Amino acid sequence: MSDVLTRLRTAPATRMDATAYGMDFAREFAAASGVIWKLERAQHFDEGDLPSYRAMRDGDWGLAMELAERMRPAFRADNPARLDFRRVRVVEEPLTDYVRWELALLAMRAEEGENNRVVPAAAVRPYESAGPVPELVLFRPTLLYEVLYDAAGRHVGARRITDPEAVEPCLPVLAGLFARGENLRSYQARVRTM
Repeated sequence: MSDVLTRLRTAPATRMDATAYGMDFAREFAAASGVIWKLERAQHFDEGDLPSYRAMRDGDWGLAMELAERMRPAFRADNPARLDFRRVRVVEEPLTDYVRWELALLAMRAEEGENNRVVPAAAVRPYESAGPVPELVLFRPTLLYEVLYDAAGRHVGARRITDPEAVEPCLPVLAGLFARGENLRSYQARVRTM
């Protein structure tokens, strides 16, 4: 079962561009309740014109954090009481600038209700015999999105996977990683991220 996550890449799926994925995700998110799982593996994403991201890229960490603070209302809206959003963030040390920046934003998300755990890359290596584990969001045993990025880390869409034989085996893997993960705040206290 160590290939359960990488097998998702070949599971039957509906491929969507970024716009279609955003609309589909929003519809599912509005109707969801209970636990939603997210796994993030890449150590860099391209966040486009997001002001805080651009300030970080320009080396202005103070401005990046000031602009990130303005995102709090959106972070709060992403965590309605009906949901328990559980994110597993894979980190490799030394941290990239992107991960340092994202961990600061994830700390804000945690303050607004998101459950974030950090795991070292070694925690997912047993699942990476065929390449890095995919970036994914799992809504329920019959709905998982493999979120897609190009080589530069730009979001290009997703694959919507609804086959329970592909999705259900991922639940105990994500729950296990989450259980073994370190709370984001304690990780930040232990490892200087800013």
